[in-house]
Amino acid sequence: MILGIGSDLANIDRIAAVLARHGDRFRTRVFTPTELALAARRRHEAATLAKRWAAKEACAKALGTGLAMGIAWKDMGVRNRRGGQPWMELTGWAARRLATMTPPGHHALVHVTLTDDHPWAQAFVVIEARPGPADAAPAPPAPEPAPDPAPDGPAAKPA
Repeated sequence: MILGIGSDLANIDRIAAVLARHGDRFRTRVFTPTELALAARRRHEAATLAKRWAAKEACAKALGTGLAMGIAWKDMGVRNRRGGQPWMELTGWAARRLATMTPPGHHALVHVTLTDDHPWAQAFVVIEARPGPADAAPAPPAPEPAPDPAPDGPAAKPA
């Protein structure tokens, strides 16, 4: 069953301007170390971070709170599976909120998809509850190894 749906659209140029103005203060306040490491390897850091910004906003909406009720930016992080598919890692208040909205006898899955086409970055998040205990849920995927920097182009552009 679907527990929540969220979407967000972020302007890449706006994120680039915030990065230029606030630099590491903004980076470390909003993004996880994993997100920052990935963005640092990409040619277009602002586009990578704008997609993750949109994912955090969309996830907060799917959790039914927006960015209120004590949720912190870094409680929601975007990770990538080895093949590049993004997934949301929830910690802190976001994880507690997810647990309270998951019906007894179910486990929750948080699906995310990201895209960008300058100047826009977009994310959709769907929170699904599946029958069965949490230990029946698939284990979180291993983090993607650090790839060689490659150009962000239409042929090979994982989120």
